Amino acid sequence: MAGADPNRSFMKDVKRIIIKVGTAVITRNDGRLALGRIGALCEQVKDLNAQGYEVIMVTSGAVGVGRQRLRYRKLVNSSFADLQKPQMELDGKACAAVGQSGLMALYDMLFTQLDVSSSQLLVTDSDFDNSNFRERLRETVESLLELRVIPIFNENDAISTRKAPYEDSSGIFWDNDSLAGLLALELKADLLVLLSDVDGLYSGPPSEPSSKLIHTYIKEKHYHEITFGDKSRVGRGGMTAKVQAAVWASTGGVPVVITSGCASQSLVKVLRGEKIGTLFHKNASLWEPSKETSVREMAVAARDCSRRLQNLSSEERKKILLDVADALEANEDLIRSENEADLAAAHEAGYESALVSRLTLKPGKIASLAKSVRTLANMEDPINEILKRTEVADGLVLEKTSCPLGVLLIIFESRPDALVQIASLAIRSGNGLLLKGGKEAMRSNAILHKVITNAIPDNVGEKLIGLITTRDEIADLLKHDDVIDLVIPRGSNKLVAQIKSSTKIPVLGHADGVCHVYIDKSADMDMAKRIVMDAKIDYPAACNAMETLLVHKDLMKTPELNDILVALKTAELIFIVGLLRIKYWATQKQIHYIWSTVLWLAQLR
Repeated sequence: MAGADPNRSFMKDVKRIIIKVGTAVITRNDGRLALGRIGALCEQVKDLNAQGYEVIMVTSGAVGVGRQRLRYRKLVNSSFADLQKPQMELDGKACAAVGQSGLMALYDMLFTQLDVSSSQLLVTDSDFDNSNFRERLRETVESLLELRVIPIFNENDAISTRKAPYEDSSGIFWDNDSLAGLLALELKADLLVLLSDVDGLYSGPPSEPSSKLIHTYIKEKHYHEITFGDKSRVGRGGMTAKVQAAVWASTGGVPVVITSGCASQSLVKVLRGEKIGTLFHKNASLWEPSKETSVREMAVAARDCSRRLQNLSSEERKKILLDVADALEANEDLIRSENEADLAAAHEAGYESALVSRLTLKPGKIASLAKSVRTLANMEDPINEILKRTEVADGLVLEKTSCPLGVLLIIFESRPDALVQIASLAIRSGNGLLLKGGKEAMRSNAILHKVITNAIPDNVGEKLIGLITTRDEIADLLKHDDVIDLVIPRGSNKLVAQIKSSTKIPVLGHADGVCHVYIDKSADMDMAKRIVMDAKIDYPAACNAMETLLVHKDLMKTPELNDILVALKTAELIFIVGLLRIKYWATQKQIHYIWSTVLWLAQLR
């Protein structure tokens, strides 16, 4: 299971789950309801209900919904003179009375569309003073769950004995977080999930780059280390209340996870045991601490090693690359074995053939990689090259000199050979490196990383190149702009945009581009043929394989162009010439159809 946390293996035994939805989750920044987010949440609840989970919800938001309605009604009924007067804050109890019906109507409508029944249960803290009430409540909830109905709890703020702004904490519970914790114990839940507008509990305010997400809360360790920021823009308690409720429930034997209700499929991921959010468990202090190096420590170690690498001479760095090439060839059988394990897992998972092809290290690929590493080693030293000299005054010369960037975080696709290429470039250019490859190539990446780092001498350190294994670690790394100098994401524009918006670190992203080859009438046709064949046939699954061939009109009926077509024909290609599709049958059965190739004979003017 990708991203699974061994400490969360108990999730497979969860049957009854309580989900608390915060006001910040169900409302937008402008105070209106986040309909898409609520709809996605209801879909997750519906799926869990269909899978046999007993789902109980505790929702906030009635006061926010009512306030929005009453503000609008007050605006409609106000004169221009009234609008010039100071506006009084609306009474919270009145807002709750108005908003509760609207909030439940929305839940009922959404669940009805999903063919699920829901019910409303309003409680106050004084109700729980009565033991008969508690017993009747348990019986009612049991009956609803047997009928596959979703009970939706909320505090009845309209008649609560507490006064605004809800600072009185003398009751049995004092907000919906503590209500959820109380219900988890009363109804003997197996899990409590507190949904918030942040990814979990951080060591400090989430907006601060130095704050780190805490995956497992240990009271003895974290209680005095955490600095809480301001509470959310809406709601009552904020993260402080959630932590108090989580500690209370987990101490009573109900595991709790605080995670984001704004993220996709967060409930499903929690129940899979994935390492998201913050887990509270009564036995957390007994668990062995993780032996994995923290992502910040990895980045710091990569920086230290890169500085030692930069102090080496060009010949010494060249020697490291030659050792890497030798190590790749010496461990070819082991690398191929791990790659075959990845391929078997990919076939079993039903991945598309294009992805499997990118994942494959074909016979001869290791030798080809070793050759490319040696070629790189013999290239000119890219460090300390004088690029420009400017005399700014007599005897004062300003030099522009090439230098390493520092520590690079590179996120790349499923091709394990990319790891070798990226690592080699980093070593030659004196940079530290943090790598995150596709999960499909996990075993291939791990063995290639081990082979390469074992070839790095002790005076530099094998921690020069760190391997990231989970997406959670990427989210943590993006906060460390003080130890990472550049992020290079290879993927979709959506991924690049997401990373740019999540970090202060400079991001070197790519834009949409083309993979075209153009043959001019003055070209050396023998060389052109070799280039075209290499661009498409050598590694057709790569993202930069040729997609379109542009040919000058004067070459259209020449024998040289015909030779190129014949060569491509043997590779089982489908050509598109203008709007005419011509299918050439294969003679080489080992090569799959490459449907993406387009031959466009351009009429250049």
